[in-house]
Amino acid sequence: MKYGYGRVSTVGQDLEAQIQALEAEGCDVIYSEKFTGTKADRPEFQRLLSKLETGDSLVVTKLDRFARSTSEALAIVKELFERGVRIHVLNMGVIEDTPTGRLTFTIFSAFAEFERDMIVERTQEGKAIAKQRDDFREGRPNKYSRKQIEHALELLKTNSYKQVEALTGISKSTLIRAKRKQSVE
Repeated sequence: MKYGYGRVSTVGQDLEAQIQALEAEGCDVIYSEKFTGTKADRPEFQRLLSKLETGDSLVVTKLDRFARSTSEALAIVKELFERGVRIHVLNMGVIEDTPTGRLTFTIFSAFAEFERDMIVERTQEGKAIAKQRDDFREGRPNKYSRKQIEHALELLKTNSYKQVEALTGISKSTLIRAKRKQSVE
């Protein structure tokens, strides 16, 4: 049996490209989830690992979907090889249970972990620089200006939430939060 596994890190990301690649590869069953790769207890991945038997194949699109640390990747690969499971990383090829195959996999795993660590480091450096600015605010920028919110709250005095949402495009939940914030001020 050929099993595929796809994963994205956040709910806002799309799995479709990975699923299409796994289907094109001929996977019989595809497990997927929206779960951060920094956590080892990815429920669907654990469920998939428990299903794999001798002669099965595990297909992932990229190495970083498989594991985020070299030690985790090596432990999983070792266990799967011992169980007679074939491993295919689409952007790398089939991982062979040979000294050369294991070496190649180890090196690529180390690079994947290094790349992830560098991204985290650059993000932290960027944040530290941004925090030095007087106008720094943590988080996503506001979608609507104060003036737009005030206008919508004014409209709420004579209209329903649905009507104000239709007029302004500002969601009911945003209006409720703004109304609460206004009553506190």
